[in-house]
Amino acid sequence: MNQRTDPRPDPRHVRRAFSRAAATYDAAAALQREVQQRLMESLEYLEARVPDVVLDVGAGTGHASALMKKRWPKAQVIALDVAEPMLAQAKRQAGWWKPFQRVCASATALPLADNSVDVIFSNLCLQYVDDLPAVFAGFRRVLKPGGLLLCSTYGPETLIELAEAFHAADEQPHVSRFAPIAQFGDALMMAGFRDPVLDRDLFTLTYDDLPALMAELRALGATNARLDRRRALTGPGRFKAAAAAYEPMRRADGKLPSSWDVIYAHAWAPQAGAPIREQGQDIAAVPLSAIPIRRRPG
Repeated sequence: MNQRTDPRPDPRHVRRAFSRAAATYDAAAALQREVQQRLMESLEYLEARVPDVVLDVGAGTGHASALMKKRWPKAQVIALDVAEPMLAQAKRQAGWWKPFQRVCASATALPLADNSVDVIFSNLCLQYVDDLPAVFAGFRRVLKPGGLLLCSTYGPETLIELAEAFHAADEQPHVSRFAPIAQFGDALMMAGFRDPVLDRDLFTLTYDDLPALMAELRALGATNARLDRRRALTGPGRFKAAAAAYEPMRRADGKLPSSWDVIYAHAWAPQAGAPIREQGQDIAAVPLSAIPIRRRPG
């Protein structure tokens, strides 16, 4: 695909952006922590089972890794992230009393043995990978038969107001593309995961102005990562035009809204030797019409 029209995320840009954001991420990550908490609630599906190995993919500064190590003190918890500075911050979460391993690697190339992991947890990471089916295939490879996958990602309504505002300034893409829930579910099915359950939250956060929103995105490392993004800085003229286009969206309370569409999924790794598809039929079916959407104010 020609880079000029390639909406996939740029892995090098993602690594640089999150490396730069390591020191500022936690202070800006209120939404990310709320999503993490909801995803953590799904660990109850394990019931009384105590995992031996837990993998936190896209662990960032390690909050979820630390919580899972506290939950299962005897488990080997591995915090994996593509940005080394994030893992340096994660070391502070561990402490000497609840240490967990930290591994710098990509979600697309997990450096773990086949059938070696009981639980994979991945909070708001998968929107930054360029090949979702390959990632889920890798998750299936390292999970033990019957292992649990818990993950979340951003959906296509994320930052739609920002995208519309910048579209009024020029034709270049200024917001990353986020996969729809159907594509996310299809990738799970193609990898052979069993009994997938998906749902969504639509959060609305508010900001005083466009610079405040852009500053928070930089602090999170959530900048435009598309391969076909404009490489030069956005000039003051374009930024002013985008800010003007955003103004009509201002709410009655005087704030600018920003939508964050969050998709959650949990699924189980198939038993050993199970094919990806059985007799030409999908192993699992995701009833998309039944997926609830919860609308949550900021």
